Amino acid sequence: MAINVNTVYTTVLTILNKEQRGYLTPYEFNNLGRQVQLEIFESYFENLNQMLRQPPSNDTEYANRVKLLEEKIATFETQATATVALSGMFGQTTLPADNHRFGMLEYTDSAKLPVEVEKLSRQEFLQARRSQLTSPTSSHPICYLEGNTLNILPGIATAAANAANGTGAQSYIIEYVKKPADPVWAFTVNSVGGYVYDPGVASVNFEISDVDQTELILKILMYAGVIVRDQQIVQQAAQAAVAQDSLEQS
Repeated sequence: MAINVNTVYTTVLTILNKEQRGYLTPYEFNNLGRQVQLEIFESYFENLNQMLRQPPSNDTEYANRVKLLEEKIATFETQATATVALSGMFGQTTLPADNHRFGMLEYTDSAKLPVEVEKLSRQEFLQARRSQLTSPTSSHPICYLEGNTLNILPGIATAAANAANGTGAQSYIIEYVKKPADPVWAFTVNSVGGYVYDPGVASVNFEISDVDQTELILKILMYAGVIVRDQQIVQQAAQAAVAQDSLEQS
């Protein structure tokens, strides 16, 4: 469930203004919100990695930390149809613009069952194509990721001409974890120059789990303390955020 962007902003402003410690503009809030959301989102993967290396400690339905983290990440798992073009002997496609973690590439040749394109390192990829035993085929394709580009062997494009040439209708699906959308507190300006929240299409809520709302607010406050030059806010928010992190990982 998403976190309401207006709830977060008004909470941050309330805490900052309680003792007249400064003001955070919508522009500043949107920038901080984007940064903090990405930090928390990336922590899902880091925490899951740590949990998977530890022996299971709790198998109950609502206290299984591994399961809870996997559920948070699953919200962002998606897929996209890939267009593959030939580049020399390779097939090439780029990852979606909102890609955060590449999962796998799936290839389908006409009416045949889809197969997973094996992901290799560049070195493994080059070794595999030189070996008779591991040489890629349409039933066992391979790929490696170079920057944002997937290089695929055998090089089979998704051009419509393939079907006419009798090579079948080729298609590729990319499975990946997408980035959360940037939060936006959109506004209008009233007659006295004040900012008024506009919940219309321009506003975008935080997409991370609502379980993380407290951590989100604390970390935004920590950065906001730097902007308003209040070291006390920075220290208090940082301490509270560390305590929250420790509680979640204990």
